[in-house]
Amino acid sequence: MKNIKIITCLLFVSAFAKAQQLQSYIEEAQSNNPEIQAFELRYNIAEEKVNEADWLPNTLVGAGYFVSEPETRTGAQRARFSVSQMLPWFGTVTARENYASSMADAQYVDIVIAKRRLALSISQSYYKLYSIKAKQLVLDENIQLLETYERLALTSVEVGKASAVDVLRLQIRQNELVQQIEVLEQDFLAEQTVFNNLLNRDETIVVDVPKEMTIPAEEPLVSNENLKLNPELLKYDKLYESVEQSELLNQKESSPNIGFGLDYVPVSERPDMNFSDNGKDIVMPMVSVSIPIFNNRYKSITKQNELRQLEITSQKEDRLNKLETLLAQAQYNRNSMKIKFNVQLKNLQQANDAEEILIKNYETGTIDFNDVLDVQELQLKFQINLIESIKGYYTEYAMVNYLSS
Repeated sequence: MKNIKIITCLLFVSAFAKAQQLQSYIEEAQSNNPEIQAFELRYNIAEEKVNEADWLPNTLVGAGYFVSEPETRTGAQRARFSVSQMLPWFGTVTARENYASSMADAQYVDIVIAKRRLALSISQSYYKLYSIKAKQLVLDENIQLLETYERLALTSVEVGKASAVDVLRLQIRQNELVQQIEVLEQDFLAEQTVFNNLLNRDETIVVDVPKEMTIPAEEPLVSNENLKLNPELLKYDKLYESVEQSELLNQKESSPNIGFGLDYVPVSERPDMNFSDNGKDIVMPMVSVSIPIFNNRYKSITKQNELRQLEITSQKEDRLNKLETLLAQAQYNRNSMKIKFNVQLKNLQQANDAEEILIKNYETGTIDFNDVLDVQELQLKFQINLIESIKGYYTEYAMVNYLSS
C-alpha cells in the first residue's frame, strides 16, 4: 500500500511537471508570436482611436480687405476679420468616444481568440512530438528484444533446434525497425520545425517532450454553459454592442450643430465730421445653427444598424451551433481514444503473457521463432496503438479545453 501511494504521488508530480512544461511553451509563444503581436498592435490602434474621437470641427478664421472701401455714417470700412466655431450637439463627442471604445473592446477579443488558437496549435504539435519520440523508444526496445531473440536463435542453430533462416528473419525484422526509427527521426525534425516556428524561435532548438504519458481514470466535467463564454462567441456580443454605440452616435450626429462666431470690421474716421461714434469699429457676435433637414442619410444608417444587429445575432447562433458540434465531437473522440487505450493495454498485457510462455518453452527446449516474430509484431502493434490513443486523447482534450474553458 505504501509503494502504491508513492507511485501515485510520483505520477501526479510527473503529470503536473508535464503540464507546466507545456504551459511554459504556450506562454513563450504568446510573447513571441508575430501574429499575436500584430493583433496587439491593431488593438493599440483601436485604443488610440478613442483619443482621436475627442475632436471638434476646425475653427474657421477669415480675413478680407475692401478694395473699394464702403462708406458708412461712421466712416469707411477698411477690412473684415471673422472667427467662428461649430460645436456638435450635447453628448456627441462622448458618443463618439464610446463607439471607438466599443470597437477597441472587439479588437481585444481578437487577441484572446488568437492566443487560444495558438495554444491549441502548440498543444497539438507538442503531442505529435511526444508520439513520435515515444514510438522511437518503443522501436528501440523492440530492436533490443529482437537482438535477444537473435542470440537465442543462434544458440538454437548450434544445437540443431533452429535454422539459419530463423536468424535471418529476425535480422530482417530488426532492419525494418531501424528504418522506421530513421523515418520517425525525420518526422520529429519536421514537426519540431513547426513547433519552433509557432514559438517564433530558431527551428533547430530541441523540444523537450515527455517520454511517457498516460490517460487519467476520470474525466473533468464539461458543461455547454462554459461554451457560451468562449471568446469566439463573446466577439459577437462586443460587435453587437459596437453597433448599439454606432446607433447612439448616429442619433447624436442627426441633431443640430451650434456655431458661435465674431466679426470685426475696422472703420476709418471721417475727417470732415466730429461726432461721438466717428471711426468706431464694428464688433458683431454671431450664433448659427446647422439643421439636418434632409436627414435620409441618418435614417439609412439606422436601418443599416438594425440589419447589422440581426446579422450578428444570426452569425452568433450559427457559430454557437458549430462550436457545440465541435465540442460534442471532441468529447466523443476523446472517450473513444480512452476506450481504445484500455483495450490496447489489455491486448499488450496478453501479448506480454504470450512472450513469457515462449521464453518458458525455450527453457524446456522447444521454441518456434515464427511465433516469436508474430508475438513481437503484435506487441509492437499494440504499443504503437497505445501511443496513438494517448496522443489522440490529449489532442481532443486540447480541443475540448479550447472550446469550453
